[in-house]
Amino acid sequence: MVAEPILRVKKLRHAYGTHVVFDGVSFALRAGDAVALVGPNGAGKSTLLRCVVGAAHPDGGELFLSGEKLDERSERFRRDVAAVLDDLDFFPDVTVLEHLDLLARAHGVPEVEATVDAVLAELDLTGPADQFPGTLSSGQRRRLALATAFVRPHKLLVLDEPEARLDVEGRAWLTQRLRAAKKDGACVLMATHDDDLVRAVADRTLNLARHAGPADAVGVEEAPVDAVEPVAVAGGRNGSAPAGSSSAGGSSAGSGSGGKSGSSKPAASKPAQVKPPNQSKAPANKSSQNKSNKSKNTRGPQGRKRKG
Repeated sequence: MVAEPILRVKKLRHAYGTHVVFDGVSFALRAGDAVALVGPNGAGKSTLLRCVVGAAHPDGGELFLSGEKLDERSERFRRDVAAVLDDLDFFPDVTVLEHLDLLARAHGVPEVEATVDAVLAELDLTGPADQFPGTLSSGQRRRLALATAFVRPHKLLVLDEPEARLDVEGRAWLTQRLRAAKKDGACVLMATHDDDLVRAVADRTLNLARHAGPADAVGVEEAPVDAVEPVAVAGGRNGSAPAGSSSAGGSSAGSGSGGKSGSSKPAASKPAQVKPPNQSKAPANKSSQNKSNKSKNTRGPQGRKRKG
């Protein structure tokens, strides 16, 4: 018996008044699977992701999480789905370390302090761990946003342009981290403009520019679930799909699933052994930042103490 997909999207439609953003969008994600949403700006990639995480409500269609109708208020959703969207906010008076510590504890991560310290090191955030989010650079804030997803267990990663504001080494780290997450049994739904990231991580792509009108106008109403395009093998030129991925109109657990089903436990929170990005630039106005954070924590990375 084939397990239910972790995420199933059926004939999804979203419109702003008379402007149809997308219509008839259908696909499924299973353990170890990754789908990349592609298309020009305004095609609806971010809107679709917001529908998946409950931040926007579709005008038609259905969403299912592990066989149950998706409800962002449910325990299952909050346990299994980790999202990084472009508009992620942080508590202004909570430090980098405290953000991750709070999330890890809320999700019942074992060995919280060791896990948080490892994620800080992996994202090159150990140095600014005691700073407030408002004092971070744009790239550091993006790393913190990604850290909030990787410090906790998850079955589904929902990422909106995760490569944004990362340097070359940061993008290389991201590629390795997402491939490791797939290997651990998580599935990935991401919107991206980075072709290299698509080729390295995604099993299939969905071009939303082809779903910008009524479903019967683009021929997707009758298409089976998972009717998305295979991704060419990284570095290849023949457009063939990677081993284990599905062809258009087919259904597969995707490469990297390791034989795990959609009913597997959320991916372990232990950070993958990947090379951390290099960030040599020190944060601006460091002396004033240190002063503002002087009394914040009592134990954390490298002997610091967390706030009790």
